[in-house]
Amino acid sequence: MGFAGAMVVAMAVDALLGWPSWLFARMGHPVTWLGRIIGAIDSGWNRASDPPAFRRGAGIAGALVVIAFSVAVGWVLQVLLPQGWIQIALLGVLAWPLVALRSLHDHVAAVAHPLLAGDIAAARDAVSRIVGRDPAALDEAGIARAAIESLAENASDGIVAPVFWGALFGLPGILGYKAINTLDSMIGHRSERHEAFGWAAARIDDVANFIPARLTGFLFVLLAPRRSDALTCMTRDARRHRSPNAGWPEAAMAGGLGVRLSGPRIYHGSITNEPWLNEGARDPRAADITEALTVYRRAMLLLAGLLAILAFA
Repeated sequence: MGFAGAMVVAMAVDALLGWPSWLFARMGHPVTWLGRIIGAIDSGWNRASDPPAFRRGAGIAGALVVIAFSVAVGWVLQVLLPQGWIQIALLGVLAWPLVALRSLHDHVAAVAHPLLAGDIAAARDAVSRIVGRDPAALDEAGIARAAIESLAENASDGIVAPVFWGALFGLPGILGYKAINTLDSMIGHRSERHEAFGWAAARIDDVANFIPARLTGFLFVLLAPRRSDALTCMTRDARRHRSPNAGWPEAAMAGGLGVRLSGPRIYHGSITNEPWLNEGARDPRAADITEALTVYRRAMLLLAGLLAILAFA
């Protein structure tokens, strides 16, 4: 289980350094590199003049090309590394930019700080950087709800899932997963342009996140202030979420904090009626974001500890 040790290294480096702005300015980020490839394929292969069936086929081909390329790059890099502990350390460093541990924490904390100080305008600006809903329509409860939901969902997509696949398959696993997740975020949504072309990207992402989402939910259950409520809410409400995966960590967090999440929200001026998670509970407040961040930190420490045990077993 040497790959598990490499993932511990990746998590530790990211928790310590994040992805520094000076490094991003000089070389960008692997996800932005993937984004350029996906954008080029979307522009060239997703033609509005083609029939939906052809566009779906092109989307399947495009997704497989991006994933196969990412896995191949990871495999080549991994094969070239020396064996032993040096391989684990170098794999961890190479995997580091693919684990968004610190970035997620800092972005959500940036919402909590002004909201705790009563600065709604600054909190709205901060939350607009991590969610797609209209920030102008959000009050304190809406801002807190958006931040907590983003923290719960992205803990799965941004940390647990890449680390899970990295622990299983090393660099090919974590790079392949990031390709899948980036494809979904760019073309996997139900817009007129991507309904057919992004079909495969969305379905593959659902499969890749099936286990990690549930694992994230159980990590939150174990470390939430209200463990019994977290478990009850997760097992009862997770399937009510529009996503087959995001409902698990979000419902666990809702029950663990004793607040209601999801529910109606406004996107681009239109109301989307989503079902409540933990319906009947109170609305979240600024302090609940801080509590959610505490649960998140403890869950990530537990995950790193479990990986370390696997590495040394």
